Parts: sequence; structure tokens; C-alpha cells
Amino acid sequence: MQHEAVVLLSGGLDSATCLAIARRDGFIPTCLAVDYGQRHRCELDAAKRVAESLDAELRTIRVDLRAFGGSALTDDIDVPKGRDEQDISGGIPVTYVPARNLVFLSLAVAQAEVLGAQDLYIGVNQLDYSGYPDCRGEFIDSFRATSNLATKAGVEGKPLRINTPLIDLTKAEIVTLGTSLGVDYGLTVSCYDPTEDGLACGSCDACQLRRRGFEKANLKDPTRYA
Repeated sequence: MQHEAVVLLSGGLDSATCLAIARRDGFIPTCLAVDYGQRHRCELDAAKRVAESLDAELRTIRVDLRAFGGSALTDDIDVPKGRDEQDISGGIPVTYVPARNLVFLSLAVAQAEVLGAQDLYIGVNQLDYSGYPDCRGEFIDSFRATSNLATKAGVEGKPLRINTPLIDLTKAEIVTLGTSLGVDYGLTVSCYDPTEDGLACGSCDACQLRRRGFEKANLKDPTRYA
């Protein structure tokens, strides 16, 4: 018997891979995309393409994090470009969106309770990432414990599982795995500062991590660069 799972789907490389993994694991996935006022709004269109390509239902919810600002993704702050590998891996950059994954996971937990699903998938990664505190295993473990204390499902003995299958993988390992599962990365958008037509800038942190991932995996990069 197949069970349902909720997959947080941004339209990027990592979340698309998570969706394919949930499919591989035998779940019927319901994808949740969040329109949070992000400047790179073309990722929402990418989420639709990815969900359709992997035969999954997509639900989109709006939460206006732009009302708080404080991030290059939600405020009038320049997106860093051309940083080297050491800079990318050190410190918390201005592309960090305050409490984003905390909010996203809370929404996913609510959706899971309504569906009767016990499994959530999120594409956080603590190796090839830009120093975000809400991508670490410590945060996921803490949130898992909190969600099971704060939900009807958890209290009634149906604990929620937060699956983070990419958390200890390099970007090269992620694209290799996703390719083996049939993910079309040409449908995804990772860039923090794309053109209006959805072309990637090629020099922000996300673009550089993505490009290096394909290079190290010896796979063709299908990204459309400006």
C-alpha cells in the first residue's frame, strides 16, 4: 500500500531531486511550493514544470516574507556575485531569508496533518551550500522533535518524519542521483538573480554551486545562462 508524503518543492535542483527520491521510495507525493515574495519568482513556474514532469500534485501557498525583508531574495539588496569557493562556504550571506525553512516546514507539517501523511521531504544540504543555519542537521532534528510535540498527529502516536536525503551529499552526488532517477534539470531554476525570461546569471552563489556540481559529476549542465 502506497502512503502519501509532502515534498517542499521550490523549483530548484535539490527539491526536484527530493521529489524524485520520494517517488523512488514508494510515496504518493503532494508538493508544496511557497510564494514568499521572492525576487526570483520564475522558480514558482519551475516548480509547476517539475511537478508535472514527475506526475505529482502541486499546491502553492502565499506567505509574504517580503514584508519583513532583510534578505537579498526579498528586499532591495544586491545579490552577491563572483564570490570564490572559500567566501561561499564561510559565514551567512545576505541571500539568507530569515526563518524561511522554519516557516516552510511548519506549513508542510500542517499540510501533512490534513493529508494524514507522516513523511515530509525537504532538500536541505549541509555540504555544498551557502552557510544557511536552517540547512543543518541540528535544526532538522530539533524541528522534528518540536513538530511531534506540537501536532495532533504526534500526540496521538503518529509521529512525523522529516526526510533529508540530500543533507550529506555533494552537489555532484545530488545531480548524479537525480539524473539516475530521471530528473530533467533543464526544467529547474537555481539562480538567485535570473533575468525576466528565467535565464541564470551564472555568477551568484547558487549558480556557481550548481555549475560545479555538474562539472564534478561529468554531466552536461542544461542550465540556460544569460
